[in-house]
Amino acid sequence: MRRKMIMSRILTYVAVPVICIGVMMAACSPGSQEKLPKRYTETVTTKDGEQLGFEMVLIPGGSFMMGSSEDQQGRVENEGPQHKVRLDSFYLCTTEATVELFAAYYQETVSAKEDFLETEQTEKPADGEDVDAITGPTPVYGDMTMGYSNKHPAMGMTWHNATTFCRWLSKKTGKKYRLPTEAEWEYACRAGSDHVFGFGNSAGRLTADPNQLKDYAWYKENADFELHEVAGKKPNAYGLYDILGNVQEWVYDFYSPTTYKQLAEAGPILNPTGPKTGDVHAARGGYHSSPAEELRCAYRCFEEDWWRMNDPQIPKSIWWLPDMDIVGLRVACSVDKDKKK
Repeated sequence: MRRKMIMSRILTYVAVPVICIGVMMAACSPGSQEKLPKRYTETVTTKDGEQLGFEMVLIPGGSFMMGSSEDQQGRVENEGPQHKVRLDSFYLCTTEATVELFAAYYQETVSAKEDFLETEQTEKPADGEDVDAITGPTPVYGDMTMGYSNKHPAMGMTWHNATTFCRWLSKKTGKKYRLPTEAEWEYACRAGSDHVFGFGNSAGRLTADPNQLKDYAWYKENADFELHEVAGKKPNAYGLYDILGNVQEWVYDFYSPTTYKQLAEAGPILNPTGPKTGDVHAARGGYHSSPAEELRCAYRCFEEDWWRMNDPQIPKSIWWLPDMDIVGLRVACSVDKDKKK
């Protein structure tokens, strides 16, 4: 039975220093963007021989103004000041990672070991490490699917678990799968538009047509406080489904409310990856119970203490956010300048 959740939102800003740590992905060589396939289908073969596929779409490199203007309706202070960002091309999955794919990762990597606080060994794998060497999550407390089907978005994993899933995908496929950066996510969400939601509206206004957002997103007005299968709404101009609503999506960056101020002072930066250190990570896009203002392209979310309130463990698990069907992930893939897909 599907779980229904109505969560109160309590914002707690965590200030951490911001250091732009340079280019994370290999850049597409100049003039080669037209040689890259616009999309490709990835296939993962499980240990049981089952083949699971998902679609990746090319997000062309370019520049955009990140954040929101001071007069944008629903604006939060941490969305400013607006600043120019330049990005290389990258690929992004057309949907959020599904329960089906995440369950395959879980079954292949689940560890009987207890949770541990030191995570460096799993965040920095040795060169040549095979899939079997990846330390996967401990057994989930409760039901990982929360009663949802294989085609619903995977949910309830911590940022650490999401990044380990990306490492598993990378080892299975030989490609560089990872979480998108916060800048990449917003750029892809905007899809070349300066509109609040990345489609059809005048900049600064939440919506010109109250029904228009319902065509693109599952949120407070139409989701009935529960998740829905991926790709059930219209995609944005880049072909991305559910980039707004359904589940909010983990991104690579640590969260800081002052990130944009320091980036604006530094001038246009290529491929920013956020603070070097921090206490919590950012998530984007809003979820099934979010109001419209939390689905804006510029809206920033981050892990809060109440996300772990259903975890009975002390200390809390580094892998799971039990019963939290509000956060999932969407994978990105770096473009290799020396090897075209």
